[in-house]
Amino acid sequence: MSARLLLLEDDPAIARTVAYALERDGLTVTHSLLVHDARQQLQSARFDLLVLDVGLPDGSGLDLLRDVRNTAPTAALPVLMLSAHGEEIDRVLGLELGADDYLTKPFSPRELAARVKALLRRAGHGNGNSHPAAPAATAAALFHDDETGQRISLRGQALPLTRREYRLLAHLLRGAGRIHSRDALLAAAWGDDSESTDRTVDTHIKTLRAKLRELDPAREYISTHRGMGYCLDI
Repeated sequence: MSARLLLLEDDPAIARTVAYALERDGLTVTHSLLVHDARQQLQSARFDLLVLDVGLPDGSGLDLLRDVRNTAPTAALPVLMLSAHGEEIDRVLGLELGADDYLTKPFSPRELAARVKALLRRAGHGNGNSHPAAPAATAAALFHDDETGQRISLRGQALPLTRREYRLLAHLLRGAGRIHSRDALLAAAWGDDSESTDRTVDTHIKTLRAKLRELDPAREYISTHRGMGYCLDI
């Protein structure tokens, strides 16, 4: 069955271009112009991926992203964010809220289609798992994220996390079962810190694995996907 995408974009010209590029690859696209309309679509139908713009007439796409990640039926929905050129703060905030990838306008429709297909593959579409909500539910049973105190517990035991480790693990938890690129993890945990690199992410993932292993030696929670990034396996 064809993957179903919800596109939230208020510029009709961009929406037509995006829809054409995706439908040409056999995907089904539903277009919403407003945040309110997109919320109604998510409540009334099931989608395999959300493509959202940030700046919209009736609010911010980031508000919708926050709602998506905090609602059980859509918590694991892959999200590709579109942002205006130069709006780095929006991209960083979007990744921190759980976006899986982003594109800066103007963008190539072919690149967007390629990124969408990559996200769908990572989410398991086409392998009998078109709607990957179960991993997030299982993650909630194993992990507890105290966002206010910035603490995470595994099986009821608190993990001794640094601030960066907390942000990394929290981001992985929000997208449990999906692969997160080093760039996405870097933005989620370090923001615009120019001193941080991919190697920094690798080092912190290594210490995270060690701390998780101390509480659950029989299981490896974070897997490496060469050339792609890291995934919290539940």
